[in-house]
Amino acid sequence: MIRLPQLMAEPPLRRAALVLLALVPLCLLHAVSVADVLIDVIAGLFLLRSAARREFAWARQSWVRLALVWWVWLVVCSTPWPWPGFGAAGWRDGFVQALVTGRLLLFTAALQAWLLTTPSARRLVLWGLALSCLWIGVECWQQYLTGHDIFGYPRWGDGSLTGPFRKPLAGALFAHLLFIAVLPSAAWLARHGTWRGRALGGGLVAAGLVTCVLIGQRMGVAYGVLGLVVVAFYRPRLRLAALAAVVAAGAVLAALPVLSPPTEAKLIGETRTNLSHFSQSPYGEIFTVAAVMGLDSPWHGLGYRGYRASCLAPRFNTGLPWLGIGPTSRWLGACNRHPQNYYLQALTDSGFPGLLLFSALMGYWCWAAARFLRRQPDPLRVGLFAAVLTFAWPIASTDEFPTLYMLGWFFLILGFALSCTDIAARNPQADMLHD
Repeated sequence: MIRLPQLMAEPPLRRAALVLLALVPLCLLHAVSVADVLIDVIAGLFLLRSAARREFAWARQSWVRLALVWWVWLVVCSTPWPWPGFGAAGWRDGFVQALVTGRLLLFTAALQAWLLTTPSARRLVLWGLALSCLWIGVECWQQYLTGHDIFGYPRWGDGSLTGPFRKPLAGALFAHLLFIAVLPSAAWLARHGTWRGRALGGGLVAAGLVTCVLIGQRMGVAYGVLGLVVVAFYRPRLRLAALAAVVAAGAVLAALPVLSPPTEAKLIGETRTNLSHFSQSPYGEIFTVAAVMGLDSPWHGLGYRGYRASCLAPRFNTGLPWLGIGPTSRWLGACNRHPQNYYLQALTDSGFPGLLLFSALMGYWCWAAARFLRRQPDPLRVGLFAAVLTFAWPIASTDEFPTLYMLGWFFLILGFALSCTDIAARNPQADMLHD
């Protein structure tokens, strides 16, 4: 971790920003509003520094330009113009929320181009992410074994383990952080250890995937498996460990009727029901309404949070007859707070142009995070790429983009991944963690 003499040797502005950055993971876990303020302050300090020094080279990056075009289009579509269909959520919930989205893009650039340019700063964030993953995993196991976590919260009503949270938030986040936390250690053990070391490294990976299963949230399991595919692709030495993790997770999944019947009902029974009758499932109804909205307003959508504001309008309950899908019954949850998918939300917020821009931006971020990995598959960078990819994966149930809590983690990890890519571009043999 960053040492005190190193921290004190930093310029005052950067030193203050690093202290704030060190607090971001903790606050994202248990004080999201404070984390939002910290992110805003870091973004503001970066902008002030850039203006004072007239250093805007970071703004000429391809991803920044693409993100700027997407953001401007979202703001335009969210402005309540005096024409039908624009800014359905109004000034406060639509336009203002779209406008402040830019701060998260600025925060990402600040991490990449300013704060995470030194090994000690990158270690600081790595420790924060790894300890957050460990904290969630330990609390999930405590809840599974004792019935309550450290705060006294029991399992959720559907059997999901909530970990250190009151609500079921642990599954997806644990899977996003998992390979950042365990892969550097597992790769080191596989490369330098005896067979016991390799077994221990494989055990870390397997324990992580088993924990994803026991948490009992479908997307957490899916993200864990997807991340494992990334690991197996880029780290041949860990392919046996990845296979062992899949076998261990499969054994736990098969034993769920005994180990945790509610988890088995959710992961297997409910998933089977949703897939076999998708259009009549809650996710199917959300998809149907969102698709009708996008087709009704294909050029500019309904603005940020337009889905929430307009979902009950009768014109959006026509179904999709050309797919054989009738009107929704609404009682399954079609009119949720958001479309439960980043890409569906991009469509309803800003039409097909917004969807194309958002998809291109997500694709570019994934490409940037994966650059040079085939040439030098640094385990930390592989873990970061797995996290970025699982966030960007299109077939998923997600939070609203880009509101915190979950998206705070995404932009923190994305800035970390982009900073490591910059180091790899300058020196392909550079060690990402050592001074």
